[in-house]
Amino acid sequence: MVEWTKKHILEIKDLTRQEMEVVFNLASSFKEVSQREVKKTPALRGKTVVNLFFENSTRTRTSFELAAKRLSADVLNFSSSTSSISKGESVVDTIKNLESYHPDILIIRIDTSACLKNFLNYTKASIINAGDGKNEHPTQALLDMFTVKEVKGKLENLNVLIVGDIMHSRVCRSNIFGFQKFSSKVRVCGPPAFIPFEFEKLGVDVFYDLDKAIEEVDVIIMLRIQRERQNLAYFSTLREYVENFSLTPQRLKRAKRDCIVMHPGPVNWDVEISSTLKDELHPLILKQVENGLAIRMAVLYLVGAEKRERKTLRK
Repeated sequence: MVEWTKKHILEIKDLTRQEMEVVFNLASSFKEVSQREVKKTPALRGKTVVNLFFENSTRTRTSFELAAKRLSADVLNFSSSTSSISKGESVVDTIKNLESYHPDILIIRIDTSACLKNFLNYTKASIINAGDGKNEHPTQALLDMFTVKEVKGKLENLNVLIVGDIMHSRVCRSNIFGFQKFSSKVRVCGPPAFIPFEFEKLGVDVFYDLDKAIEEVDVIIMLRIQRERQNLAYFSTLREYVENFSLTPQRLKRAKRDCIVMHPGPVNWDVEISSTLKDELHPLILKQVENGLAIRMAVLYLVGAEKRERKTLRK
């Protein structure tokens, strides 16, 4: 059994394959908690968890909040739009002020990439990355991989295709790093302007033709176009994008028969995925949401519980 020693979860790059397996095993246990009549465990009783979100979020923020409450932690939700940030206070000063409350865990989403390690200097709390700019979104990758493992029975030696706005996607980067640690091959596909040259250095195969990219893949992860991160037009029209990169029933037939399709949400039906596939694909996408709660319970527990308590739960 691998002993968990990490205080923070900042990037998938920081986690070993064995550590990710600890998260998956614990998430499986916590899924059972959500099926009980009383959906709570005292694992983090007395701990304080702060949801510190400087960007909008629905699934990630609510699942972290519910995960913390199901572990019996006290939860403080922070929104930058209603805080002193809107009055000119800096992020660092906000963290220093929150540190006065002696929180145990800070869950941070922010629009600046790879900045969270700097915040370690201003708090004694554990920090969990809930998405930082275009860098990483580790818990989303963990829940995606956990979902694949449940459906496929394994994570090893799969062919994984990620389609869409590759450039602006922190989900894409985290999934690349995660799946590669299980010896799975990752390919990306999107408009040329959406795929920077740097991705070739990540050991992925780059495609610009979805009809070719989709052949013989086991897993497809569709991404939305992140207009909020774009200052330029990366394709001429939305209709052109849909024509070339939307997942349709005809395109899906090119993949393996048992290929699964996922999406981190929110899904723009008839843009990323044809609505004619909704009945077929939506249940698995909703399963990702369910699994997100279990994964976030697991990571909160691992960074927040005392060493003795972690051993007790895993026995």
